[in-house]
Amino acid sequence: MSPVKRPKTIKRKRTEKKTPSKKGVLAIDRRKHPRYTTELPLDYSRIDSREDFGGIVANASKGGILVYLPERLQMGDKLKVEIFFAKESELNSIKGIAEVVWADLAAMESWGEHRYGLQFRSINKKDLDKLRALLKTTGEIPELKKVRGK
Repeated sequence: MSPVKRPKTIKRKRTEKKTPSKKGVLAIDRRKHPRYTTELPLDYSRIDSREDFGGIVANASKGGILVYLPERLQMGDKLKVEIFFAKESELNSIKGIAEVVWADLAAMESWGEHRYGLQFRSINKKDLDKLRALLKTTGEIPELKKVRGK
């Protein structure tokens, strides 16, 4: 039997212990409008197409929406969008033209959904007023409504 060879030990220089860095990432929100978390159905179509698709609005602001859509889109694509919501016992909608300003294709691609940031490019005053009212009610907390009502 041959003797077992031991691996050579590597001598390392002594180094001073470093204190953990207190550096971090500072995220500055550069949005013009606050975002409100919501879950609303959406119909959309490309400007040059009549075929409608469905999607989900995950959050919204006066300037744009975060959506989950079933198809792959490109940055700069313009879409006709219609967001549906219930007000009292009535179904309402908000229509506008939006542009894909960012895409996160890997987020849910395995589920067949793609995440996009859409910025409104054209929305009429009536629909903008509906959107503002919707965001105002979305942003309110039920407990605060009771306190304010006193």
